Amino acid sequence: MLRLVLPKGSLEKLTLQLFSDADLALTRASDVDYKATIDDPNVNEVRILRPQEIGRYVASGMFDIGITGRDWIEETQADVTTLAQLNYSKATARPTNIVLAVAGDSPWKSVQDLPNGVRVQTEYVGLTKRFFESHGVQADVALSYGATEAKIPEIADAVVELTETGRALRAAGLKVIDTILVSYTELIANPAAYADPSKRRAMEQLQVLLSGALEARGRVLVKLNVEEANLQAVISLLPALKSPTVSKLYGEDGYAVETVIAKTGINTLIPALKEAGASGIIELPISKIVA
Repeated sequence: MLRLVLPKGSLEKLTLQLFSDADLALTRASDVDYKATIDDPNVNEVRILRPQEIGRYVASGMFDIGITGRDWIEETQADVTTLAQLNYSKATARPTNIVLAVAGDSPWKSVQDLPNGVRVQTEYVGLTKRFFESHGVQADVALSYGATEAKIPEIADAVVELTETGRALRAAGLKVIDTILVSYTELIANPAAYADPSKRRAMEQLQVLLSGALEARGRVLVKLNVEEANLQAVISLLPALKSPTVSKLYGEDGYAVETVIAKTGINTLIPALKEAGASGIIELPISKIVA
């Protein structure tokens, strides 16, 4: 049904893990194979290619659905439909930013301060040119193949770089003076394929599995029993994703309680629940949460 393209490189391992968590594990001949299969009726072809190219390939109809960053969608001006943000590329799920940076001791404080003819090195040539044009600055924008932050001041006056925290730029003696784009990893679709009812349904089913796997990360299911006299004290301790489920125990003067909570802090929560009167406490992993 669907032709799927996934990112190779820095996102590859995390992407494959997400698909595995979503019960969409990929099978391929070797770790360097560009072709793969998924045991799912919704997917009949899988390729693993550079994220820089994926937006263009999906926009052209070569693939129906894919995963890439918003940065490369904007850089290539790919006409695609965004199905969902998949915030799995960093442990913190923070976005990455494409920023304009200059030497730390530079008097420039924003893009408007830069003179015409300013030398700019970047991996995002198209995006950078459009940014400067939109601010009325005539910039000499050149493609950088790496180590971009090291090119100031001899090769460049400014750089446009992808960063999460800005730490590497600061370590290189640079300062950020503008943010050009906030980028997340996205699940994207070809507009024509998305307009096809059968393909859209297949895409939505994949999205449910992927989003459900992401939603479950860092969460656990806690189940416990508690006497009626201690019920409110126990419930008050539960930082629930939603209101906990409370059921009367058959033939007993007590209740069964279950709820989904964040894994963080479980080491202090369980002893507190025990002290508040809970018993039979069980912590269970969760593979998916589908709202």
